[in-house]
Amino acid sequence: MNNFKYQHDNWRRVLSILSGKPAEGQSLLDVCSTCHANATCDDKSDGSGKVCNCKYGFVGNGRTFCQDKDECQIGSSKICGQHTTCHNTFGSYYCTCLTGYSPSNNMAVFIPNDGTHCQDIDECRITGQCGEGAQCRNLEGSFDCSCQVGYKIYNGVEPFNPLRDKASCKVVDCGPPALLEDTFLLSVTGTTYSSVATFICDEGFVWRRGDNSSVCGAEGLWSEPNMVCEEVDCGSPPAVPHSRLLWNKSTRMGTEVVYQCNSGYHNVGKGNVSICTAAGQWAGPSVLCRAKCGPAPFLANSKVVWHNRSIVIHRCVAGYHSWRGSNVSVCGSSGEWQKATLRCIEIKPPINHLLIFNESCLQWKAEKYEEDTEIYKVTYTGSRDYQRPFYNKRKRFLRSKADQLKLCLSLLPVTNYSITVTATSARFTASVTTNTSLPVPPGPVVYYREFDTPLPTLSLRRSPNTLDLISLYQVFVLPVEGIMMFNCSSPPIASPLRTLKSPAEYITAQFEVHRVGTEMNLTIGDGLLYGGFHNAPLESGKNYYIILRAVSQWKSALKSSCVLWAKVTATSYALRVSSLSAVATIGLVAVVIWGGYSITWCFKKT
Repeated sequence: MNNFKYQHDNWRRVLSILSGKPAEGQSLLDVCSTCHANATCDDKSDGSGKVCNCKYGFVGNGRTFCQDKDECQIGSSKICGQHTTCHNTFGSYYCTCLTGYSPSNNMAVFIPNDGTHCQDIDECRITGQCGEGAQCRNLEGSFDCSCQVGYKIYNGVEPFNPLRDKASCKVVDCGPPALLEDTFLLSVTGTTYSSVATFICDEGFVWRRGDNSSVCGAEGLWSEPNMVCEEVDCGSPPAVPHSRLLWNKSTRMGTEVVYQCNSGYHNVGKGNVSICTAAGQWAGPSVLCRAKCGPAPFLANSKVVWHNRSIVIHRCVAGYHSWRGSNVSVCGSSGEWQKATLRCIEIKPPINHLLIFNESCLQWKAEKYEEDTEIYKVTYTGSRDYQRPFYNKRKRFLRSKADQLKLCLSLLPVTNYSITVTATSARFTASVTTNTSLPVPPGPVVYYREFDTPLPTLSLRRSPNTLDLISLYQVFVLPVEGIMMFNCSSPPIASPLRTLKSPAEYITAQFEVHRVGTEMNLTIGDGLLYGGFHNAPLESGKNYYIILRAVSQWKSALKSSCVLWAKVTATSYALRVSSLSAVATIGLVAVVIWGGYSITWCFKKT
């Protein structure tokens, strides 16, 4: 009875341990302390307590036993994948790839829970895997090799694997090429596959047709060239006029033929031998048999500068030049000279009798030998003694076929000119010099006016002129009395100390033209000095004429021009009426005199 009770209590304890619940009359059991060494203590899914579970790689109840699980028993392909080997370990396992494969994670061993698998290795990526002359072919888990064109298998058969077989590829060797009839070997690049041998014909033979090369083929044999070499035959040598041949009648290569000119002829060429060449042609003979023509022909006004009995070269003598035609005479085959057509013409300057007329015009005679148009370049350069910085250079061009030419130029006054005329095609230049004269100076623009005031203000306008440096403006005052005469071309009064021929007229002002602007005003009788002359007040009760004279002078040459500028009448009423009556009676004549003419005014007092 006691024994039964003891056994009953033990079973209750075992059931308590297995269920995790305490037996009746016992305290709460610590389940985790009862877990096997290869187990873990985990919470139950329903939350009712703890439970012992064997670790990954082990199987059992988790408390009394947990033994190793052999994962490889289910098969390598099932647990590790294709092309693998499974290796069991205590509580786990690992996988490796078969030969010819590698893990996708590039590790030596792997567990396929991360997707790692074994993939084929491409052995052909390794350079020289199959050896020289072989080509690699990748296979699933392996590879094999075969020989390239130009190579053949040695010590085995194709395909082969160098890792397990002793086979290899050796280059094809055709050996030395065979010679052809009438040829010899010119060059050869080798004796292995694709080498080329080149042949040429023997001396005395010429290549007529066919291919002259042979190639080492993949079978180890040279291709046969089909070139055809035939013995050289130049045929009959060419004939040369007025000559005979000396030879042995052979037409083979190297045969020589000697040419000899007939009687009355001589060889003017270079050499007299022709040779049959390897090209099957006679080397062109340079023989040229010419008849003997005798002395060189005569050409007027020329001389012979070279003569070899067949050709004569002529040249014009000094003082003559060649005009058209050939200067070579040739001895013809008939024994007569083909005379040169050269004409020697006396040399004359292309520009002759260059003269100046009308001060600014040129004329000259053109010496030409044919009616071609000549282009003349006329260059004229001017300078002035009174104006050192002055420099005037111009050009004109003239095209003409004429023998007598004239050309007028736009020359400036009071200028020293050097003029050159160049015939451009003849490259001849002639020169002449000339000095232009002093012209009548241009007067300013004025408007005639009449004043009844003793202080009239006059005005003028002018334009700059090249003569301004040697020109003056002089203002004359002429009292109106009796018969008056004014000589515009009289010598200029350079000094106030000099007196005029007429004591009544006087210079009231003088201006250097180059100091006058484009416009000028002058008040007559203002009492000031102008150019050293006193502009004296006009006398009351008198009538006056005001004359403006422009004077240009260089060295002994003098030119002048005058213009009636104004009239000033008396200020009193009686004088004004008297003056008007006189004008109405005889008329007022205002005459502008240019270039050395005299002006005469005739008035009669009433």
